[in-house]
Amino acid sequence: MTQNTEQKILKPRPADVASPDAIIGAMYDVLSGPPGKRNWQRLRSLYLEGARLIPIGNRIHSEGRIDVMSVDEWIDDIAGFFEDNGFFVKEIHRHADRFGDIVQVFSTYEATDAEEGLKKIRGIRALQLLHREERWWIVTVMWDNETRNNQIPGEFTPYLW
Repeated sequence: MTQNTEQKILKPRPADVASPDAIIGAMYDVLSGPPGKRNWQRLRSLYLEGARLIPIGNRIHSEGRIDVMSVDEWIDDIAGFFEDNGFFVKEIHRHADRFGDIVQVFSTYEATDAEEGLKKIRGIRALQLLHREERWWIVTVMWDNETRNNQIPGEFTPYLW
């Protein structure tokens, strides 16, 4: 497996890539924060070379497009929004299936524009993870936000006891 020059320099935090839980948590941690820059180097270090990010449907800053982007293309697309807007996202439910070194995850999230804000949006990220070189990598992330006509099914929401 070869990494491009920029990714070779980017050593991930060992704790960020130690497990599927860790790499998903690191991804959400980088995305969350008040208006301003994000730690894009940390985010890049989570992804396998050639990884794809595929937002579908309505997004926080655009509507109705399906884009297939590299990590850098996605950062270029979203960085301006994050510099001007707070965005706090957290995972609220997860379904994962594993076969050997491959994990397919459905990660249900909710996001607000303030750390203690009211729920603003929910959606699901479908992630494909790979274990290689003694670490976990994100290979693909595809996501869609919930709408009135596209509600999250009960099996992908947290259980309320």
